[in-house]
Amino acid sequence: MKYFPILEMPEEIQVLVVECVAGNSFQDLYGLRASCKLMKAFADRRSVCHFYDVLSVPWGLNIPAELLKTCYAERNPSTLYIKGIQFFFSFRLKEEGISLMKRAADAGYERTVYTHAITREIFWCDGQYFAGIPRETVDRIGKLVRSVKWGWVANVQILWSDNVSACGTLM
Repeated sequence: MKYFPILEMPEEIQVLVVECVAGNSFQDLYGLRASCKLMKAFADRRSVCHFYDVLSVPWGLNIPAELLKTCYAERNPSTLYIKGIQFFFSFRLKEEGISLMKRAADAGYERTVYTHAITREIFWCDGQYFAGIPRETVDRIGKLVRSVKWGWVANVQILWSDNVSACGTLM
């Protein structure tokens, strides 16, 4: 296999490589970061935080709060998704939560595209966002649901106890 050193590439390309690696996995990023001082400098840039997928961090690792704050400040899609879910379902700040989910979905974060669409459909009877979900994503979600055999909530009233209207009918 022919060896092609990344350090001989233009700096812009090196930064793009670091950003792509950051989007794939934390382990790979930290391996790249440890490879040399220049890669460490690129990986430590604040703008790289935009590309992390904080939901792909291994469960055993604790993400420092400062890193999450930096990711949120950089409008990281996975962090916007987490905050949107938290605002919508935990704090019951529906407008703020759905806005954060929409921003993450608009950024192309796949998990949010479906969550945003189904949340809009359930709580506002607004199914227009389903058209933006690629067929491959629907197939992947279907396979995941069938493989996990999740129990589905048959009554949305369990989720909301304050008589929320679901698609025009009062529960």
